[in-house]
Order: sequence, then structure tokens, then C-alpha cells
Amino acid sequence: MKILFMFYVPSGGIDTLNRQRSVALKEKGIQAEFLYYTNKRHYLNDHGAPVYITDDDTEIKRILDNGKYDAAVIVSDFTALQRLDSLGFQGKKIIEIQGYGPKARAREFFLRYQEEVRQYCDGLLNPKTPHIVDLMNEIFPEIPQFSFNNCFDTENFSYVPGQVSNRPIIAWIGRIEDNKNWREFLLISSQLHRLIGNRLQVNMYEDPSLSTPEERKAFEKMVKRLQLEEVLNIYENVPNNEMKEHFSRIGDSGGFYCMTSKVEGAPFSPLEALSCCCPVLTTDSDGVRTSIIHNVTGKYYTIGNIAEAVREAKDLMSNTVLRDRIRMNGFEFVKEHFNRKIYAENFCQMLSSLGLKV
Repeated sequence: MKILFMFYVPSGGIDTLNRQRSVALKEKGIQAEFLYYTNKRHYLNDHGAPVYITDDDTEIKRILDNGKYDAAVIVSDFTALQRLDSLGFQGKKIIEIQGYGPKARAREFFLRYQEEVRQYCDGLLNPKTPHIVDLMNEIFPEIPQFSFNNCFDTENFSYVPGQVSNRPIIAWIGRIEDNKNWREFLLISSQLHRLIGNRLQVNMYEDPSLSTPEERKAFEKMVKRLQLEEVLNIYENVPNNEMKEHFSRIGDSGGFYCMTSKVEGAPFSPLEALSCCCPVLTTDSDGVRTSIIHNVTGKYYTIGNIAEAVREAKDLMSNTVLRDRIRMNGFEFVKEHFNRKIYAENFCQMLSSLGLKV
């Protein structure tokens, strides 16, 4: 059996997910291949399977005809449903919703493309994101729906010992755009900088090609206003496999990974952090609930409440008993609930229920 996964760019969480599920599905005899419309970076992470980069209909039709795929899993791009149909694709078409930002924006997309979904879509998939499940039930009750956790390989992406830092590190990962809420992270960092001084190290990991000039200018201005230049390190396009060393160093430094997002679908970065024994402090961005349990696998703070965020950060950094427990619990939680065998079983059950023989 062959499945084609489609998305806009090989970047962020979808890139990670695709590489993870390539391995998981191969163990079930399913060949995964990947189509991205464009690649804005100078490298491509190894997917362990064929990867195509094109947005040209002629080339896409050639890929479809040669591939003879049993199904296409289209991440977020509702327009691809009619496009695939017009190109003569005969396989099952599944829309996968990994995140659309705020619930109102997700609703807008669902309503805008509801006719295309009803006409061309065979199934809707999402990684147990509460607000997406609610919207799917409300707008598309007649379309088969599937909801299960993404997979994560804790064997190949896990804690790397010996990543020593003599300064506590707090880290942030994302795009310099509104939903990732970088401004709030800088405010939290500023407060911790005042408390800890220049011993603090602030790491921000980003893909600069995914931000606008306006946001970039506002970001640089705020960094300067908060006087964070001396402690801030910006890492651009770090290859995913190297991030396990960064997360391990952050965890061992006494610091943490800080997520300030307003809304998330099913983010991969907390799974990566937990798998490397790096504690997480996060907003309740909805999708993150699948991996973070307060004071068990991580910590929450109320979005917009900088004082609360700083209190939770101080507790996470100074309460060593709680910190060690959270680090161990986090790793075990990801290992148990996001393992690739469970994902592959769920995926196969989805295909079977759509009439495909696995």
C-alpha cells in the first residue's frame, strides 16, 4: 500500500511528523511518500522515503500517475481536494487538520470549503485537538472522522548526556508571528533576566523565512527595548536531529522550554523536549493538553499573566525534586502515549474503515 502525504513546506511540526510516521507506517508495510509545494530552506531533512517539491499541476499529475497511491493525506490544504480530483486521482482523499491557529480562523476555513469537503473528502483526521474535534462534529457530522495522537520516536530522538551549560537556559521555538506570541516570551525573559542577571541564557529557534518584515522589525525593536541583546541567542533553521542536543542541554542547565502560543493543534516541540528530559512551561494552547499535565509532565501558566509565568518558571528552576519528577514523567508519558506502534495501528484502522485493504 502507498500513501501520499501533502503539505505546503517541509518545515516545523509537519516535517517532523512526516519523518516520524514514515518509519511507523513502514513497519506495517505501508510505503509513505511526500509532496511539498515549495521549500524555502537550503536543506531537506531525511524522510526515509521519496520527497517531491512542486506546485505544478503537470508534475503533480505525473507523480500521482506513477505513484498509484491508495490514498492521499492532505494536511490543512482544502483546495487540494478538488485539485486532486481534477488531476484524475482515484484514491481516498483525507484532510488532516494539524492546526489553523485560533478557533475562529479554523471555523472560517471549515465553512469556506465545506462544499469541497462534502463533495471530494473521504475522511477527516486530527491529533485529538479539542477545538478541531468540536468543529468537525459541528460542521461535518456526515464525514468519517478520526482522532488519534501523532507518533514520536523516543528511541532516535531522546536525551543526549554531556550537554553541559554553566548558565540556565530558557528557550522558545516558533515563527516570529502573532499566534506564536513571541512578545510574551520576551517579556517573561526580561523578568527572569532582572532576577537572574546575565547568568541567564535565552535561546530562540526560528525559521526566518516564515516571518514578515514588519514582525521582524517589531521583534528587533522589542529585544533592544528590553535590553536582552547580551543574553539572547537566535538559532536559525537548526536541523531537526541536532535539536535533541539543544533540548538536552536546556534540561541539564536548570532551564526550560517555554511555549507562549495562543492556539496550537498538536505541537511536536513539547514532545521533543519531553523526550530529551527538558521541562516545559506553556500556555494552555488547547492541543498541548495531549502531552502536558500540570506539575506532572510540565507546567502551565495563564496566557497574558507574566507574573504567573515567572512564578511557575522560578518553581520549575528551583524546586529540584519537582523538576526531576517532571523530567522523568515527561519522558515516560511520550514513550507510552505517542509511540509509533500505536500510531500505525490507529492509521491502519482508519484506512480499513474507509474501505482500503491494509
